[in-house]
Amino acid sequence: MPQKRDYYDVLGISRNASDGEVKNAYRKLARKYHPDVNKEKGAEQKFREATEAYEVLSDSGKRKKYDSFGHSVFSGSGAGGRSAGGGFSGAGGHRININFEDIFGDSHGFMGMGLDEILEALGGHMGGGKRRGTGRSSGFRSYGGTAAKGGDLEHEVMLDFMEAIKGAERDVVIQEQAAGGKSSRQTITVKIPPGVKDGQKIRVREKGNHGPGGRGDLIISCRVKKHLYFRREGDDIHLDLPISLVEASLGGKVDVPTVSGMTTVTIPPGVAGGRRLRLKGKGIANGENGHSGDQYVHLIVKPPKNVSSKGRELLEKFREVEDYDPRRDVLWR
Repeated sequence: MPQKRDYYDVLGISRNASDGEVKNAYRKLARKYHPDVNKEKGAEQKFREATEAYEVLSDSGKRKKYDSFGHSVFSGSGAGGRSAGGGFSGAGGHRININFEDIFGDSHGFMGMGLDEILEALGGHMGGGKRRGTGRSSGFRSYGGTAAKGGDLEHEVMLDFMEAIKGAERDVVIQEQAAGGKSSRQTITVKIPPGVKDGQKIRVREKGNHGPGGRGDLIISCRVKKHLYFRREGDDIHLDLPISLVEASLGGKVDVPTVSGMTTVTIPPGVAGGRRLRLKGKGIANGENGHSGDQYVHLIVKPPKNVSSKGRELLEKFREVEDYDPRRDVLWR
């Protein structure tokens, strides 16, 4: 029999590598050599070899023994082979007990392959009947004594701007998949919390597909329509407010909309176009930190397109009596 390689060499790490470095090294090798991804000769063996190394070095007790005594401490039927019961055996014939969901995030986080496929490549035990012509099980796999949960379901909902701000409810029809392969339709009411953003995902626990370890989750993707005049930036709201020459010169009070209703703003005398007024707390309520954003009113001075003869006369008089030159202090003068 060929001599077993040093586990640290297999993962390409130093002997004082941290737990995180061990996990990251194994993740890279598993993605590279998984039999469903790499069809080259010897890839499956390298995958098993890396899994065996990780199974030992990720366990502090086993790693300590390995550092002291090497492979001899795990002598037996050999890691990486199949046990008599059809499961995947680790060093010394024990069953490998790796939490793949912890390594790869969730059942969809490994090159688009589910936990089922990852474990199958290791020779893990499968439940349920076989699919025709493939030899694969249509059921869910249990591994290391932990039953797999059902897969997540995804659904997209479209929200009006104010629904996203205030919160809403949606009836969602889902096609759920049971462990036996049967599917059924179910309508559930989903509560959309206030303040959701375009593209934000909401997780509804245990409303996904069924599995021996419980149901997966329902992932709601929120799409938000643009508003006619409100613009959102984080938790703040922005609004353009046209004002007249008279309002810009003399000031005044103007009613403006906010996401919580109408309010009155005061235009200061002599205001320039482009200035913005802040309405504190009139933005979006943030459910996570308990704070509310602000609303910013952007002033746009709009002169009349057509001036009456009387208006022109008054403006001419204004020009005569007011010694005002807006370009008096510009740099080029």
